[in-house]
Amino acid sequence: MGALHVPSAGATPVIGDLPVPEVAPGQVLIKVKAAGLNPFDNVIAAGHMAQMVPHEYPLTLGRDAAGVVVAVGGGVEDIAPGDEVFGHVLATPPIHAGTLAEYALLPASTVVIKPSELKFADAAALPLAGAAASAAVDAVNPHPGQVVLVNGATGGVGQYVVQLLAARGATVVATGTDTDAEQLLALGATTVIDYNGSVVDQVKAAYPDGVDALINLVGNGAASLPLGAVRKGGTVASTIMGLDTDALEAAGLTGGTVRAHAVVETTAPLAEQAAAGTLVIDVHTVLPLDRAAEGLATLAAGTARGKIVVTLED
Repeated sequence: MGALHVPSAGATPVIGDLPVPEVAPGQVLIKVKAAGLNPFDNVIAAGHMAQMVPHEYPLTLGRDAAGVVVAVGGGVEDIAPGDEVFGHVLATPPIHAGTLAEYALLPASTVVIKPSELKFADAAALPLAGAAASAAVDAVNPHPGQVVLVNGATGGVGQYVVQLLAARGATVVATGTDTDAEQLLALGATTVIDYNGSVVDQVKAAYPDGVDALINLVGNGAASLPLGAVRKGGTVASTIMGLDTDALEAAGLTGGTVRAHAVVETTAPLAEQAAAGTLVIDVHTVLPLDRAAEGLATLAAGTARGKIVVTLED
């Protein structure tokens, strides 16, 4: 099967032929129709997690996918060959089989029957980003009327965060540019501030006492976060590694780094909302498998808008 994979540790990802993976107990083998790209794919490709989680090469990239079930392993119930599904490859050892391939193995615990209203590309854009957004929103636990700053609102995770916050009645301040403003406002943001300027100064101009919470989706470590925009006693949730509690305590804040759990219990409700039209999935870019590396480069550059999805033809 064709797959975007890393042939060996430290090697550049390439498109090449690999054996179709064999299904094992608790797994679902699908013929991939679409695979969603995530910044985490670049982390894996670069080997940044190799010291923490064993990697097995050749390593197929990609974590999210939607497609048609080919086979199920022992113990898998309620999923059968021919079902249209979507799911996620968990970051459990060894890191080896991904979704940027003609066939992919998914843990049954992450596999959801795709609502008929959703296209394969939309479903593939949902698991990891949607789960990260849910975790971040749950972490700040906004109450109606509270003001939440979303730093990095234009990306795949950010757009889900804006919508989930608005659905809970929060007042959403989203970072973006003038060209992003119309879309972010349509998704539920109350105010859009330009991230090219001082985020803290712009927030304080509108909310002198600071916002109640910050959901941070960009940057590298506490020094790059607009913590000064949050009132004393406020809450911070970040998907970026490197945020330590000492920095938050020094600023009079609580919170920390959140992790996504893209399992059925998290992603199935999001899919239902998307099917009902109450959650917008913005697939901004669609690429064929032989251009998947371009999509990963866009994510690495931090210039992605919405989700990037790779589609595979029969």
